[in-house]
This record gives sequence, structure tokens and C-alpha cells, in this order.
Amino acid sequence: MAPRKSERILNLTICLLSARRFLTREQIRGAVEGYAGLSDIAFERMFERDKEELRELGVPVETGTESTYFGDELGYRIPRGDFELPPIGFTADEAAVVSMAGRVWQEANLAESTQLALAKLRAAGLVSPDRTELLAPTSTARVAAFEPLWQALVAGRRVRFDYRRAGGEQSARRLVEPWGIVSHKGNWYLIGLDVDRADTRMFKLARILDEPVAEGPDGAVRVPEPLDLRALAERLEPGRPDRRALLAIRAGRAPALRRRGEPVETPRLPGGGRVPGGFETYAVGFGALDVMATEIAGSGSDVIVLDPPELRALVRRQLAAVVESLRPENAPVPGGAS
Repeated sequence: MAPRKSERILNLTICLLSARRFLTREQIRGAVEGYAGLSDIAFERMFERDKEELRELGVPVETGTESTYFGDELGYRIPRGDFELPPIGFTADEAAVVSMAGRVWQEANLAESTQLALAKLRAAGLVSPDRTELLAPTSTARVAAFEPLWQALVAGRRVRFDYRRAGGEQSARRLVEPWGIVSHKGNWYLIGLDVDRADTRMFKLARILDEPVAEGPDGAVRVPEPLDLRALAERLEPGRPDRRALLAIRAGRAPALRRRGEPVETPRLPGGGRVPGGFETYAVGFGALDVMATEIAGSGSDVIVLDPPELRALVRRQLAAVVESLRPENAPVPGGAS
């Protein structure tokens, strides 16, 4: 509809919706902007067209009269009960999703519309502005992989990309059947089937090193049903502490490990060995073995791994690699020659 016509029909709708009784044509003609200055014939034709267009749009324009004696004087109104939407309610989780969606789309062309929608929800008390679960996730504008992954997800195509593992610089080429993209604890993750490993995996988008490339025909990826992405993210969360390490930590050092850990009594060591003086024993939860080993190795001689043996062995290998790299024969040659 042209702007003038849209404005006129909107004004007509407001007029008829606000009326507590049937309004005659003359009353409508005087109240609705857009009808003034028209001849009688032009007004009749325009009003009839507008009235029928409202009905085609599903607006219940009711015809009737308020007069007992002059029943031929018809009037019009829109009954509120037939036109208004029922009260809309959101659970806390639903309100969080609406708020998060609005914040994500602030970076797109729908920013103005979503801002208005969120403002109305807050005014109605349906979205709390200070709830921690409504915190915005990492901006998609800062995650280069988001857009190509989303396009592949919509098209149902596989994606291939280089992925850097947590706690290290090593990367590997991955081929994934994408099932969904989810915001988890302030970061974006891709969840899907790792084709080469034949297992469900979760990939942090910030660790994707290149632009994902879609492969295969559209619709080739079959997403399992039912699929609860949030539950999968909780289960697949990288580094989720499901194991326990027993560490001897020098007093006052390695504060991050101490904060995460729980002080315990120092056990007897095999072979009659003893923990050096000035060390305290902590039980610290961890998930990924390599990530934990890298963190411990970064503390040098301030942390001793008592258990499990595989963690102790990995820390020793990492420390040995550092020592080896510092040998004079392994030092870089000035000028970059090799």
C-alpha cells in the first residue's frame, strides 16, 4: 500500500477500535484523516474500499446501530474482544531466547525492529533487563566463521575447516556435518558429526583458523531428531571437569589451580618418597588431559603431579621439550638462516 493509503487505513482501524459505540459514516468521515475534503461520492467509494480491505486482512469490522428508532442509520466499529491478541506470556528460558535473538540481530538489518520488540517486552515486564542469563553472547561480527557455517547449516551441507585444539597451537583439518550453532557461556559453538572421527563433537568458532568451506550437495546432512543443542553443549563442553588430579603446590604459588582445587591430606607416595617442604596438596578437577598438562607445565617447579600417572608423564614430556628447545644447538641462528 502507498504511504498515504497505509496511514489512512491505520487511522481508520484506530478510530473503529477506539469507539465504544457504532460510528456513523459522517462521524468516521470527520474523525479519520484522509477523508476530509472529499466529495460525497469519492468518500463513499474510498470508505467502502478501505472497509473491505480491512476485512480481507482479517480485521472484524462490525456493522450495527445504536438507535432504536432509526435502524436504517448504520454504524461501524471493531469489537476489541474479536480483534486483540490474547495475553502473551514467556517462561524465563523463552524470554532469554527472545532477548538473545534480538541482541544477535542487532548486527543485521533487523536491528531497529528487534530493539523495538525488546523494548515492548521489557515494558510489559516479560524480559528483565538485568538477568544474567540474558547476557549477549560473543558478537557474530567478531567470529568470521559464523556466516559460512550458518549458510552450510541452512543448506544442509558438510563443512571443512582447520581447527586449533584447546591449550595448544596444533591444528587439524576437520570435516563436519553441522547440526546446529549454539551460544554457550558467552561463546559460539558448532555442534555436529565429526566425519573422520565418527563421533559427535563441539567446536568453538573462535578456534576455527580459516573460512569454513561447504562441500557436497544441498540437503545431504541429516540432523538427528529430536535434537537438544543446549543439552549436547553441556555434555560436550570442552574441559568439563570429569577427572581429578592430585597436585602438590608450593605455598603461595599457582593461584588458579589452588582456587579450583580442594585442600586434602598428602598421601603416602610409592617407594617411600615424600613431598618437599613448603608444598600443600590439592585435589583439582580437570577435563582435557593436554589442557591440564599445559597449565601445570606453565607453573614449572611450583607444581608436582602426584596422580594420575598419565598426567604426570605428559607434564614431564612438555617440560622436557622446553628444556630441549633451550639447548645452545637448538637456538635460532641470527638472521633467520637455517
